[in-house]
Amino acid sequence: MAVNLSAPSAGDLRPVPGLRIGVAEAGIRKAGRKDLTVMLLEPGASVGAVFTSNRFCAAPVQVCREHLAGGDIRALVINTGNANAGTGEDGLVRARATCIALARKLEISPQQVLPFSTGVIMEPLPADRIEAGLPAALDDAAPDHWLRAAEGIMTTDTVAKAASATVTIGGATVTVTGISKGAGMIRPNMATMLGFLATDACLAQPLMRQLAFELAEGSFNRVTVDGDTSTNDSFVVIATNRAAHAPVTSLDSPEGRVLREAMLQVARQLAQAIVRDGEGATKFITVRVEGGRDAAECRQVAYAIAHSPLVKTAFFASDPNLGRILAAVGYAGIADLDQGLIDLWLDDVHVAVRGGRHPAYREEDGQRVMKGSEITVRVGLGRGQAADTVWTCDFSYDYVRINADYRS
Repeated sequence: MAVNLSAPSAGDLRPVPGLRIGVAEAGIRKAGRKDLTVMLLEPGASVGAVFTSNRFCAAPVQVCREHLAGGDIRALVINTGNANAGTGEDGLVRARATCIALARKLEISPQQVLPFSTGVIMEPLPADRIEAGLPAALDDAAPDHWLRAAEGIMTTDTVAKAASATVTIGGATVTVTGISKGAGMIRPNMATMLGFLATDACLAQPLMRQLAFELAEGSFNRVTVDGDTSTNDSFVVIATNRAAHAPVTSLDSPEGRVLREAMLQVARQLAQAIVRDGEGATKFITVRVEGGRDAAECRQVAYAIAHSPLVKTAFFASDPNLGRILAAVGYAGIADLDQGLIDLWLDDVHVAVRGGRHPAYREEDGQRVMKGSEITVRVGLGRGQAADTVWTCDFSYDYVRINADYRS
């Protein structure tokens, strides 16, 4: 059961002018499951993306990087049920074959198609099933099929993840809509997640890589479920350039900042939805580290806490065994950390001060907080002015069951 997360309705999601989406059942995953999605872009769209940092990256990631270098992307093809990772040269051939198949039907170049896959690793991609399913996906294509797409890219997700927002730029209303998938093997940079975020704003192609990076840094690269970095992670940002405003030429311009903030809010909603739907999760946990010398060391400490199985299982049990958090701070790798300056809070409860138990702390206060479904851990390092935040979840019995049974 996802933590305080419900599936969106189709009416919550705004179409993005210049983009159509089609979804089909191609038999890649299981019978009766949507598993093939196409996104069709009108000419003139701008596209940027960031991908997994895992050096053992999947074939579609490699092909996407090649095709993005050429620009002028016109279509995306996404399958679930098979990651096409750990498949060697054959995987590249099959990923390219899906691009060729869709390109032929759209009468565009294969280099104008981006392929994405998610699912089981080291299994041959059934490119023939994808090709056979493309006519149905294309026939289904419509501007308002965002929810169908969110359902079509799910794997172990229990809830479809999608969000929309509008913002005014240059007197024109601009739409931002996105979807994501992911529940396990989640850890930046990035995770077993796919994210697709589109806007009809007018943005030049040279800005798109920077925009995708900045949005990922503020959202998907701040979440973790289990610390595993996947082979297939992809986050794509699309600007269809259809809105009635002057083109944004700088992300630091007033218009650029407004657009970036609107897109960041949607990206964060999608990223946090992944954590809320973490495999077996019962609690959503915000870890904020303050008083660092720079944001990087704050993240380093935050991830040490967020990745700790001992911390995560304590949260599942609502057990205020909070020395586990202090231990994680200590082994985070900050060589000159002064434990005598460390403070720790659970929500509003001051647990530790200057490296030791706060005189007023009572275990029943800690347990009261830990019984909640949404918890904030706040750590003060006492060594600077920087701060950063990551989001994670607990570890339950179901996390083991889900992953033990994943292929069966």
